[in-house]
Parts: sequence; C-alpha cells; structure tokens
Amino acid sequence: MKLLRTIRLDPSDTFVFEKAAEPGEWAVSGAFVFWNTDAAALAGKARSAFRGGFLGVASLGWSTLVQIVEASSDDRLAVIDTLAKQLVANFGAPTIEDAVAAAEEEVAFAESLCSQPQDTLVAVHRVFEDGAVRETFRTLRPRAGQKPARAFSFLEVAGEEDEQPIEAVDLVGLAERERK
Repeated sequence: MKLLRTIRLDPSDTFVFEKAAEPGEWAVSGAFVFWNTDAAALAGKARSAFRGGFLGVASLGWSTLVQIVEASSDDRLAVIDTLAKQLVANFGAPTIEDAVAAAEEEVAFAESLCSQPQDTLVAVHRVFEDGAVRETFRTLRPRAGQKPARAFSFLEVAGEEDEQPIEAVDLVGLAERERK
C-alpha cells in the first residue's frame, strides 16, 4: 500500500505557514481543519494553509508538497491512531471511537491520492465555492533518464595556481550610464 509523507524541498514552508510540518511525517489532506471556518475571512499564513497545504499528522503542521511512499499496514494503523488522538485533543472529537472513524476516512482519502508511482510528488489547491471546500490535486513526477544539473553548485578552489581573478561590477556606474 502507499501513503503520503511530507517533503520539504526548500525552507519556504517555514515562512509560508504558521507551523510547517516536519519533513517525512505522514500526511493527510487536512481540509477538515477548515470545517466550520469562514474561508473567505482567512488571511496570511492561515489562508496559505487553506489554499495549498497538506497536514502533517504528528505535528499538525503544513507542507506544500507530499510524496507518495510505500507503507505497511502497521504504518497505516499508526497514522490512524495518531490522527485519532489529534482529533480528540485538538479538534473536539466527542469520543475516541468517533475520532478513529474520522481518521480512517482521512487516511482512506489520502490512500486514494496514491494511484501514481512511488516518489511522485503531490500538490493541493483548495478553494471555497458554492458553500463547500473543493480540492484539486496535481502530481509532479521526475523525468525519466538523467537528472538535470543543479542550478547552482560550489566548486572548491585549492592552491594559488587555481585561484581565479576577482571580477567586480560597478552597478552604480551602470545605472548612471543607463539614465543618460
């Protein structure tokens, strides 16, 4: 079976969301967090979480992307157990039995998003329209073949013979010439 885990490709989640999920956490859609909330009134980081966040089950933090990964039945049960406890402690579930039933639904929905190959990334976009929360999901898969080169890399220069001349650019001078 496959489930969703949070992934952090860069530090942006730590700026975008009030609380970022830890990389590698089990995740669910998290739309239930906004139940009984006026989505139109959300602003700032709460709005970012509503519009494009997956909920990390352990931390209740948000992640822009999740990754489809292999999971065992024990993993699945652990996700349900953790989420059920979170529902009782933080979301007012009336009983643990009700929380387990809700957690099972959330995990089943997360499983339904895992029809793509392992390691596929998934992003969510949420809107509130016609009195309901609507979610759309898109997948991002690595291209087949060789991985692309990194945009930036660092090269260690050893020894004086390998040193490169320092290049200086006069930005002020360029700007003044541009104005003329």
